Amino acid sequence: MNKSTVLFFDSGMGGLSVYREAKKLMPDNHYLYCFDNAGFPYSEKSEETIIQRTLDICKKINQNYPLDAIVIACNTASTVVLPPLREQFSIPIVGTVPAIKPAAEISQTKHIGLLATKGTVKRPYVNELIHQFASHCIVERLGSTKLVEIAEHKIQGKSVDLIALKNELSPWASIENLDTICLGCTHFPLIKDEIQICLPQVKNFMDPGFAIAKRLQFLLNKLEVRSKSEVKNQVFCTQDVENKHQLEQALALWGFDGITVLKLFFLFMRLPL
Repeated sequence: MNKSTVLFFDSGMGGLSVYREAKKLMPDNHYLYCFDNAGFPYSEKSEETIIQRTLDICKKINQNYPLDAIVIACNTASTVVLPPLREQFSIPIVGTVPAIKPAAEISQTKHIGLLATKGTVKRPYVNELIHQFASHCIVERLGSTKLVEIAEHKIQGKSVDLIALKNELSPWASIENLDTICLGCTHFPLIKDEIQICLPQVKNFMDPGFAIAKRLQFLLNKLEVRSKSEVKNQVFCTQDVENKHQLEQALALWGFDGITVLKLFFLFMRLPL
């Protein structure tokens, strides 16, 4: 039986939280993971830059590894890149959406929080989600780039700075009836235990990873596999990484074999803000 080749794409390593759920559900697929470290973090980039970088990178990988599906495992990117990607590719494109609806449903106090990047919390579509599914709730919003960096450090085997984490989450520390948090960035499930320590009043953490994996499984079951070749699970990035050997060892625990730097023209151009 031929295996589907699936690309998970993020600006950093947070998309591993979505990949983890897909790997549990479909352990035999070929998985490719790309983190655009030359463009990290996307929360600080313009929509036009995010779209162009995502398109260029996905096209480049697809040239060498015919893809059966692409998962944009990044909330910030998913808010803007899905329509242009679907115009360019005929394969399934799966995005990541904050789990506002299930958070509103499960909350007992009807006081919930959206924890995401600065880019995601400001997107109009988030307003629409809240209006549609959580209009009966008080919804707090907290956008943070620092939490993304803390999660990146954890993946690389570094200790989590709980003091910095607590400082970032301090606006919510005194909200006693905040019982549910929507993890609106794929990095945040990776530090969920540490977030729980800082916000002990929170009972529910909503992570869309499993729902995304189920959606991916449904779509792949309907497709004929494009690539017949056997390839190892691989990781790609867009510029050289520090402590590459250490990171490769960490990624081996996730089931990946090595890191390859993509050579793309735009990487040598000045990044727009």
